[in-house]
Amino acid sequence: MKILFLGDVVGRPGRRALADLVPAYREAEGVDLVLANAENAAGGSGLTLKIAEEIRSCGVDAMTLGDHVWKQRGFDQDIQKLSRVCRPANLPPGNPGREFVVLEADGFRLAVFTVLGRQFMNLKVDCPYRTADRIMSELDGKADGVIAEIHAEATSEKIAMGWHLDGRATAIVGTHTHVQTADGRVLPKGSAYLTDLGMSGPHDSVIGRDKDAVLSSFMDSRARRFAVAGEDVRLCGCVIELDKSTGNAQSIETVQLTA
Repeated sequence: MKILFLGDVVGRPGRRALADLVPAYREAEGVDLVLANAENAAGGSGLTLKIAEEIRSCGVDAMTLGDHVWKQRGFDQDIQKLSRVCRPANLPPGNPGREFVVLEADGFRLAVFTVLGRQFMNLKVDCPYRTADRIMSELDGKADGVIAEIHAEATSEKIAMGWHLDGRATAIVGTHTHVQTADGRVLPKGSAYLTDLGMSGPHDSVIGRDKDAVLSSFMDSRARRFAVAGEDVRLCGCVIELDKSTGNAQSIETVQLTA
């Protein structure tokens, strides 16, 4: 079974690339399910109901979110209408939205969930490792395989999550930095691991934003609004192949798709 998981979709350029590239890639490569982190899909920050539906129409089966989960006005209400979107599971109690999504393809039930890291992040959240344990327990009997995402700044937190869930999750992948890493591997107990999927958006940029504005802000320390860039658009992520009989990963490979 083959899963495509795409990193942070950034703004309209990222969404257009989904529409242009995902359906053809899915068919050509025999991909069974497509996942994407959509926390930057609406103007570079957050998600809306309309944009979530647009992304679904591109062939994305489920979406994860991150620290920008509530950036768009009214999304705390709209998220309840989105059965294929999960917010970070370690947000404090009382937050709306689903903690995980369970998909089915060819008789195989695949769950996906995400947690936020705590190092260098602004949101105050519960322990990602204990939350991952709780979600894995809740999924017992509900899923044949699990893709766990950790949306975090620190590589150490992500690598630690890989070891924490090795042998329990089908795959553990990181998001948030918008920079794809080259450390994909299958861990000793059978879980695939990648520190960061990278960014699905404009790469002629500083992590998706207008590079001149970002550079100016770094140099003069003045606050600015950073517009989403528009050139060199790529979809970055990974393809995970799993054994349906065990739920374990067989391989993980990074991908970068361009029009």
